[in-house]
Amino acid sequence: MQIKAALCREFGRPLSIETLELAAPGPGEVLVDVKACAICHSDISYADGDWGGALPAVYGHEAAGIVTGVGPGVQAARPGDHVIVTLIRSCGHCHYCVRHSLVMCEEVFPLDQKGPLTLNNGEACEQGLRTGAFAEKVVVHESQLAPIPADMAFDVASLLACGVITGYGAVANTAKVAPGQSVVVIGCGGVGLNSIQGAALAGASPVIAIDLSPDKLAAAEAFGATHGFSPADADHAKEIKRLTQGRGVDFVFVTVGVEAALAGAPRYITKNGAVIVVGMPPNGVRIPYDPGKLAAWNQKIIGSKMGEARIAHDIPILVDHYRKGRLKLDQLITRRYRLEEINEAIAAVKEGRALRNVLVFE
Repeated sequence: MQIKAALCREFGRPLSIETLELAAPGPGEVLVDVKACAICHSDISYADGDWGGALPAVYGHEAAGIVTGVGPGVQAARPGDHVIVTLIRSCGHCHYCVRHSLVMCEEVFPLDQKGPLTLNNGEACEQGLRTGAFAEKVVVHESQLAPIPADMAFDVASLLACGVITGYGAVANTAKVAPGQSVVVIGCGGVGLNSIQGAALAGASPVIAIDLSPDKLAAAEAFGATHGFSPADADHAKEIKRLTQGRGVDFVFVTVGVEAALAGAPRYITKNGAVIVVGMPPNGVRIPYDPGKLAAWNQKIIGSKMGEARIAHDIPILVDHYRKGRLKLDQLITRRYRLEEINEAIAAVKEGRALRNVLVFE
């Protein structure tokens, strides 16, 4: 079938709106009409060439829509279902899946070997981040879907597919923050704000936001931060120590892939504290650390991929939080765009003028 999509033909160049061919869903696969797709920094990093990869490619992985077709053997979805679409593709039975680490699934799926997208001339087209949702339709494995209520707006629901589960999940799943523990969140964009509201929901105190943007620090306060600081303030680290009785915080969540933020994070943590690396830096970034202090103070540096989400478990919890007013989603959306306006939407994100911009498909 033919679909319209935003295609990356050259790293660092504007995306082009083109007509592509999308294969029908195979065994275990599902066809989804995309109704909304948020723009994540990971999509931008790939399109800029920060992480390499094959071209041409269609990126976009934070999506929601309606199931319109299923392949043989599909059990998790039916036509008409309203769903979010994630990049998390899992088999449920490999070494990592049985240990509840679905984001580390080691199965090689048919879609991993041959994606569903081709150009009109038959040339292969990369399904970026296993989703390719800067497009009217996607074909994904059924494990990549989670149902949402039929009355939930697609633009809001799309945020659950990456930004929310990544930021919230880093707090709830990776760190398992407990009431009364102290938290710093570095970076108050879409992922960072979800770490902040996740920490607030967990009962953390204080919840301290760090960002260069006064506007984002103001947003952080609205999402549950008790304090906010600019890293440009020479005394901010001393203030964080003062707020934690001179010890430092239990957890620092680094939600931006910025070298300076990653390098500076350990200075904020206390004994037994942990740095949780959430944001993905460009290839080649290396950060030094003091192994003697790390060992002597029983500190930790922990990675958190996609918030270690188990979407079948986590999405219903997040939807319930949202419907009861405990989780802010509507406030994360800065602006909505048509697919044809995607380069404008990306530019606003790169310039720091957006929390989450969302493509909306009629």
